[in-house]
Amino acid sequence: MNNNAKKKHGKPACVLVSVFTMENHPSLKILLCAPRGFCAGVDRAIQIVEKSLETYGPPVYVRHEIVHNKFVVESLKSKGAVFIEELDEIPADHHDRPVIFSAHGVPKSVPADAQNRNMFYIDATCPLVTKVHNEAARHYKMGLDIVLIGHEGHPEVIGTMGQLPKGAVHLVETTEDVERLEVPNPTQLAFCSQTTLSVDDTSSVVEALKKKFPAIVGPGKEDICYATTNRQEAVKSIAPRSDIVFVIGSPNSSNSNRLVEVAKSYGCPSAYLVQDENNIPWTALKSVKTLGLTAGASAPDILIENVIKALGDKFTVEVEEVVLTRENVTFNIPRLLRDAEEHRIIKAS
Repeated sequence: MNNNAKKKHGKPACVLVSVFTMENHPSLKILLCAPRGFCAGVDRAIQIVEKSLETYGPPVYVRHEIVHNKFVVESLKSKGAVFIEELDEIPADHHDRPVIFSAHGVPKSVPADAQNRNMFYIDATCPLVTKVHNEAARHYKMGLDIVLIGHEGHPEVIGTMGQLPKGAVHLVETTEDVERLEVPNPTQLAFCSQTTLSVDDTSSVVEALKKKFPAIVGPGKEDICYATTNRQEAVKSIAPRSDIVFVIGSPNSSNSNRLVEVAKSYGCPSAYLVQDENNIPWTALKSVKTLGLTAGASAPDILIENVIKALGDKFTVEVEEVVLTRENVTFNIPRLLRDAEEHRIIKAS
């Protein structure tokens, strides 16, 4: 695993990427955030599905969306992935087929159920989500109840809460939730958080928790992942310069929705979540001179490229990449898939 991210200090660097000149078209400057798009956990999860299809052939079953992006899901479907909600949807004569758990993580009951059914499963949980699971379990073993900061019903939250017995995890989302929170023993608490939250909002909730429960224990390292933090910081840097911000991402993507909120909070008059070039809110672009553009951590580069091309059909576009930091984080896929890949290469050579 390589989890280094190269940081630039001071003002973001600006790089002119390209200019699309269209005669008689109005001018539009695009401030393109960097970093943007895929994070290491998403890339790893997609690789796991693709390598499983290459190694074992279709069908490969995937429990829930592997990542929250329609384009990615449809692409994997076309290659032979079958997406299900629950394990009982897999036909009995396919229990020997791989079933992959999504990058968001699953409750402990899910792999236990798979084992009881004699299923072959591969866990694609992001390592940074697994870190949250492990720290919650460690604090619980120390006799502490857990306060989880997160959005109710989100797959990652369901997975984290499902690591511990019912009642051991108390979910909060806002400072108001903290004010209403009652726990059996206020001196025996630890907190952790969903990895894709707003950095600013989470900080406020953490402050409220520490004020109400002075003895509460926090994680050794913050739970909000590097990719979420970096993409939010990049949006903060371009929001005051933008008339409007587009965030490429799916409606059920937590980190993408947070980027829209961050843009609005940091000086941009309006911000939109845009799934692809077919969902561009053209009427919102009237009189717009500067557009900020980024993508959530589960959105592939092709969607960003397609949006820029579509904008280039109606505007004379100048694209300026605003580089906050360069990421070089990678996570290894599971060993059984790496070994299968190495065996296939050796056999072919």
